[in-house]
Amino acid sequence: MKRNLAFFALAFFLVPHCVLGGEDGFTKQDRELLLTLRVKLEEVDKRFEQIDKRFEQVDKRFEQVDKRFAELREDMNKRFEQVDKRFEQLMNFLWILTAIFTTIMGAVIGFAYWDRRTIIRKAIDESAARIEAKGPVREILNALRDLARMNPDVMKVLRDHHLL
Repeated sequence: MKRNLAFFALAFFLVPHCVLGGEDGFTKQDRELLLTLRVKLEEVDKRFEQIDKRFEQVDKRFEQVDKRFAELREDMNKRFEQVDKRFEQLMNFLWILTAIFTTIMGAVIGFAYWDRRTIIRKAIDESAARIEAKGPVREILNALRDLARMNPDVMKVLRDHHLL
């Protein structure tokens, strides 16, 4: 198409020159000149075709590069998703560890509080039993009971305090 267009353009410019120049038509030289131009135009067309082929090859390479970049982008996205999932799993694991630690600490503190109350209560009961069994308080209580047999006012006071 380009070749034909160029050929017609040259012919369009040469024909009026020959006609207006007063000559009888095309001379042998004009014909040779047109043939030479035609050969050169065919060579230029071949070169353009080669250049077009090279451009097509470059376009194919660009398409391959684009495909490779798309593949790399997809691979990167997949890898980021895997890292995100792994990070989420680690965070869940840390929350589970925190919950377990909190539960264990609560249980230990609760057990220590319960054990302390139980031991203190038992210690108080044992101390009171020892004091009552062997000490001056027992002797004083026996003396007050003996006194209560003789004195009704002391008996009333001891009954009010649940000592009789």
